[in-house]
Parts: sequence; C-alpha cells; structure tokens
Amino acid sequence: MVITSSSAGLKGTASEEPSAQAYTAAKRGLVGYMQVLANQYAAEMIRVNTIHPTGVVSGMTMNAAMQAAMAKADSNVSAMQNALPIPILQPEDIAGAVAYLVSDEATFITGTQWALDAGFTVR
Repeated sequence: MVITSSSAGLKGTASEEPSAQAYTAAKRGLVGYMQVLANQYAAEMIRVNTIHPTGVVSGMTMNAAMQAAMAKADSNVSAMQNALPIPILQPEDIAGAVAYLVSDEATFITGTQWALDAGFTVR
C-alpha cells in the first residue's frame, strides 16, 4: 500500500491561513496512520509506505485559486520552493516512485516516508 501525503506531511511551513494549517495537520496524520498499518500488516508481508510529493501538476495546483494565492504570497514564498530548480513535478514522476514501492524490488521497504519533493524539505 502506498498512501499519498505531501511534502507538508514532513515539513510544516509558516502560515496564518487556517486551510494551510489544516492541510499540514491532515498530511502529517497520514504518516501516523501509515505506521499503524505497516505494523498491523507486517506479519502478512503487506508493506505500507507514504509518499510526500512537492507540487505536482494536477487540478489542485493548476487552478485560478492557487494562482491567486501564490500571487499574493509574500516572504513565505521562498519557504515554499524546491531546492532543485524544478518548479513543479509531473504525475509520471510520482507514478514511477509508486511503481517501485509496490514492486518486488521493494519487498523489504515498509513503514517509510518517501520525500518526492525536489529538495523541498531541506529548505
């Protein structure tokens, strides 16, 4: 099993916006849920991990509301940028990592948090 969280599930950013605070809390909650499931199903060799992507091209990121939010963002914008010079990931970038985690090559990987974040969490 691979649960999709977010880079916010690994690193909270300073925000006064209640929606951003709730988003971070929810994404971090998925990590705890994953750890419970990983322990619960380990005896049956069922692996459970989370992935934590930075921004990915999707309906959530490519819309007028998100563009407006980014346009009005102030000094916190630098805290929301990737370390690698990649502004946003493509869905295929995430799919490749998920395919690996569910493959036989990842047989012994369970209970982990995979940052697919272009270095977002090191900032």
